[in-house]
Amino acid sequence: MLSLTNIPTYIVWCVLVVASFAGAFTLNWSLAAVAAGTFILTLIPTIFQNKFPIKLPASFVSMIVVFIFATIFLGEAFDFYEQYWWWDVLLHGGSAMGFGLFSFLFVFLLFEGDRYAAPALTITFISFSCAVSIGVAWEILEFTVDTLFGLNMQKSGLQDTMWDLIVDCIGASLSAWCGFFYLKGRELGGFSQLTEEFIQLNKTFIQKMRDRKRLKRDEKDKL
Repeated sequence: MLSLTNIPTYIVWCVLVVASFAGAFTLNWSLAAVAAGTFILTLIPTIFQNKFPIKLPASFVSMIVVFIFATIFLGEAFDFYEQYWWWDVLLHGGSAMGFGLFSFLFVFLLFEGDRYAAPALTITFISFSCAVSIGVAWEILEFTVDTLFGLNMQKSGLQDTMWDLIVDCIGASLSAWCGFFYLKGRELGGFSQLTEEFIQLNKTFIQKMRDRKRLKRDEKDKL
């Protein structure tokens, strides 16, 4: 069923399919390859949900798809990174917040969706650390690709890397603290709605985790 949260995903897919065919028709193989490659990458969230029992809210999937589209297709095929100085900052900040949110949801899931299973500051710190670690891994990847293949993903080198890491830390902090206030029972609009939707989608998985833990505890007590 098509909903407002699905619309951005379908729009991006349509644009990429059209761009891929248009590139092939006009013999612009670079455009066709980037569009096709971006389309394949945008399918990762769907493949993830088919392979693993964890379900992601449609709005979160749309955010991932739009981010991949903005990073690879707009950034590389249409050179947005060179045309707009703020494009890289915007995407790094947005990705850091997204990774922070994903890290929080993942850690929260490990605690079976229970707000009181662990101290809020502990979950906040773990979420922040995971998000920043992903940002650091990306910078290492950029350095490796530039070194091995002579590309220029790091743009201005050290300065670009440091600003990216600073923006990553700011974005990760925002998401982590949103998670902290959520655990403290404060409503944060979209963040709270997304978290509640995530919990509802994964109620069966959470219940299985609880049953498995209870079974192990019972077996241990018998011994």
